[in-house]
Amino acid sequence: MYSGVNASDGIGIGVASVAIEPDLTYTPRKIEDTEAEAARYAAARDSFMEMTNKQIANMQAKGLEKEAGILNAHNEFAEDDGIIDSVTMAIAEGMCAEQAVDNAYTMYYDMFSQMEDELFRERAADIADVRTGLLAALLGKDLVDLSTLPENSVVVVGELTPSMTADIDKDHVVAIVTETGGRTSHAAIICRAMEIPAVLSVEGATKNIKSGDLVVVDGSKGDVVVDPSDKELETYREAARKFAEDKAALEAFRGQPSVTADGKEVLIVANIGNPSDANGAKEHDAEGVGLFRSEFLFMDSQELPKEEDQFAAYQKVALIMKDQPVIIRTLDVGGDKEIPYMDLPKEENPFLGYRAIRYCLDHPEEYKVQLRALLRASAHGDVKIMVPLVTCIDEIRQVKALVEECKKELDAEGIKYNPDIEIGTMVETPAASLIADVLAAECDFFSIGTNDLIGYTMCADRGQDKVAYLYNPYQPAVLRSLQRIIGEGVKAGIMVGMCGEAAADPLMVPVLLSFGLTEFSVSAPSILRTRRTVSRWTIEEADALVEKIMKLKTSAEVRAALQAAAR
Repeated sequence: MYSGVNASDGIGIGVASVAIEPDLTYTPRKIEDTEAEAARYAAARDSFMEMTNKQIANMQAKGLEKEAGILNAHNEFAEDDGIIDSVTMAIAEGMCAEQAVDNAYTMYYDMFSQMEDELFRERAADIADVRTGLLAALLGKDLVDLSTLPENSVVVVGELTPSMTADIDKDHVVAIVTETGGRTSHAAIICRAMEIPAVLSVEGATKNIKSGDLVVVDGSKGDVVVDPSDKELETYREAARKFAEDKAALEAFRGQPSVTADGKEVLIVANIGNPSDANGAKEHDAEGVGLFRSEFLFMDSQELPKEEDQFAAYQKVALIMKDQPVIIRTLDVGGDKEIPYMDLPKEENPFLGYRAIRYCLDHPEEYKVQLRALLRASAHGDVKIMVPLVTCIDEIRQVKALVEECKKELDAEGIKYNPDIEIGTMVETPAASLIADVLAAECDFFSIGTNDLIGYTMCADRGQDKVAYLYNPYQPAVLRSLQRIIGEGVKAGIMVGMCGEAAADPLMVPVLLSFGLTEFSVSAPSILRTRRTVSRWTIEEADALVEKIMKLKTSAEVRAALQAAAR
């Protein structure tokens, strides 16, 4: 048995088809005719974009509009002015096109892959995909083709790129195994959209699994079994049948209110990273957007996005979600999110430094561009503004003062907006937790970012294996912090949501219900499952469970108690 990342739920049983990736090695050489070499690069870029446009059309034909948007990012990277300038300048100095492309895209790949935020790290895979496509075009090599596969195929590949999944024959593929990738990678997103079980980051998969091997892929647990015994095969077939039944049962919760067994209503909303993701949120029956990470707009641009561009993005989400709430986090730059044109200083401890709201308040005119766009979008839906990395009350007051300035400007220009737009705090620092009562009196809502809150509270980097045992929401210190934050928000009568990964953890749902959480913001595919978990608990039962676990002293004890009570 091999283990990896459980990227797409379900169990697939079939015959392995190991995809052989092309050899893209080249020999660097000095170029004399630089104009001809530049033309060769331009032709390769045109060929790559033509291929990508065909793949986009192919995905749209399959009804995968949102996923087709992922490939649009490939064209954006291929057309990026900064990258094109880097390549053409290198060619002008006598470098061959292959090396110029390789160097330029590797530089961007390294920048994105070193970021702490997994969502941004996974953008590196898109950059690598473009690099591969351009090199293949320059070298005249064919890329992996997954469009013609035999029935019941289990695709085994080093890296499943979005361009590969665009052509995949869904009717013949029962599962996918890769050697790289995480749950938030675009490949994983597409696998989940196509409902193909997938296990990623299985070390040595292409060497240890041979074409023709019988393979079981458990995408829910992250296990891959090669040549299973008859007993194992029977066990997995039964598990696959139960998974299908469970999935069908979730559909009963589509279109239903999110309510506990004793009638308390909550909201189950979606986390999104770009405007197109709002379509997926609607498809999965989200009751709104609990976190729109606006920094993608800034990272996909070569300069500060203009007000009109930001307004168009925020308005699009507001219109898609209609009258449902849309919480948009203002620019969360710095830390692991390095945007070249902002010239952020290099720091020894960037997560404790010049980032997020600290940067924005130090650049009020830049920040007002975003605030104006958000205000304008509020005329088209229930848009709310969320401020990241708050550690003191002054930060919220300064943001509110800037919003008031923007309102006056829009009034003078005759531009409509919601004068009662809500402004809230993303509670993700121990400081914010300790002054939750003070912040609650100043804010219209809280949204708890458990990913950072756990890291800052436990002084543990979730990407560091050596301290991974500390990074979980079952730590008594984390639970006490959550109880305090939610309790102070409830006491002040404001909405308290959670947009970190703990919101979708079925073990944590009764705990959060007992604490008084009113909004669960989760990934779109987790919405119906979270709604079902909520429906299985009464507040009285959740309170009894919390009374028990809050007396426990270790995360292992807490986890065991929650697992024993799981429904």
